[in-house]
Amino acid sequence: MAYRDKYLEYLLEVPGIIDRCRETDSRLVFAYTSNLDAIIKWEAGGFNKLLEQHLEEEPSFVEEETIDNMEDFARIVCYYAIHGYGGEVEITNGEVIEKLKDYFEIQYGLGGTCAQGAAALGAMGVPALIHITDQSEEVIKWMTYEGLESTKNEKRVPLRNCVSNEESLIHLVMQYPKGDILKVRGKEYEVVLSNRLIMDYDQVHKVMPVREEFLKYLEKNAESMFSYNISGFNAIVNVDVLKERLEQLERHYRILKTRNPDLKIYFESAHYISARIRDYLYSVLSGYIDVMGMNEEELVDLAKKKEYELDKNDIESVLSALDYLLELYPVKGIVMHSKDYALYYGAQMEEIDLEMGLTMGNLMSATRARIGHYGTQAECRETLGVNLSPAGLKFAEEISKMKPKHTAILVPSRYMEKPKYTIGLGDTFVAGMQMCFVK
Repeated sequence: MAYRDKYLEYLLEVPGIIDRCRETDSRLVFAYTSNLDAIIKWEAGGFNKLLEQHLEEEPSFVEEETIDNMEDFARIVCYYAIHGYGGEVEITNGEVIEKLKDYFEIQYGLGGTCAQGAAALGAMGVPALIHITDQSEEVIKWMTYEGLESTKNEKRVPLRNCVSNEESLIHLVMQYPKGDILKVRGKEYEVVLSNRLIMDYDQVHKVMPVREEFLKYLEKNAESMFSYNISGFNAIVNVDVLKERLEQLERHYRILKTRNPDLKIYFESAHYISARIRDYLYSVLSGYIDVMGMNEEELVDLAKKKEYELDKNDIESVLSALDYLLELYPVKGIVMHSKDYALYYGAQMEEIDLEMGLTMGNLMSATRARIGHYGTQAECRETLGVNLSPAGLKFAEEISKMKPKHTAILVPSRYMEKPKYTIGLGDTFVAGMQMCFVK
């Protein structure tokens, strides 16, 4: 059965979603972290000059390595770029950021999955409630949309009322476009896929502080939550710190589920600095969350770490890997998003149009990729002129002929070979996905 394009149909439902949020005073909730992204303006000539001066050995990266100097930066970033990989690495030395200014222009923007997701909804006019860690003026100025709120003293307030005097938490981001040529120790490599590398330079997110007053507000108002999108654990590197944070949050999740059994807790994964942290986190959270979200790279990496063979170009192989993950982490379902399609795989969810969520996630992330910022409803409508991914359409046709173990819903993306922007696309997808939980 051929895929039927319902993008416009679902986009036209957004005003009704906004009305339901306002009329019921219920909210989509996003937590827990935010930061200021220092975005390196890519220029292949500048990067090749940096490689010439600082690349002392072959490009490489080993898990849990850190960037301590310019030599590490050249070696590790070059490794990611020539393979078209995305990921996250820790920077331990602020001098690296300063020295990069000799080679590139640096621009600033909003960082953090929940922060970017809430901002993406704000641009669409959808109200949201958010917990963020970096409340500096530089961060909150990117989120001054009507309807975005947080809490103070267990009361809901406009997010702009939460500005602190603290310094911003910096995460360095480098995007590299498909097709650019890198000159590496006498050899030339072509970037095979547009992608980005995030490099964290902060100590706060190693402990991921969560405000108790925010949790108490949610617990008192659990019936006014449509969904609870959680993320931000990926910078934690110490298992004891993670256990302490989860002890706080497990109690919280139990209370919410008791007071609102219909609440959907949606956990968005990420590139984890430590695989040990990820494995422990997944095993604990799977007892509370309904949906686990991840991008294609994270699925491939997770399958590889579990010594599971996965061919991402074969939809049957993808579903087989997801079957395996659902056995390891028994959540209701997994959402996997990629440049070609978005997929829900798992148990059916009554009264929830998951195809709507996948479609709006695709549309909002494609709009950000196309124009370079969070899109309005009008800008999303313009994105409907972008063709559907041929690979996504092929997978949709193939999956319609299969009999998988679980419910499988696949929506082809609006595909761009060379997106204007690759930062925050997954975070924007997550925002659109949450719309299907507004009942």
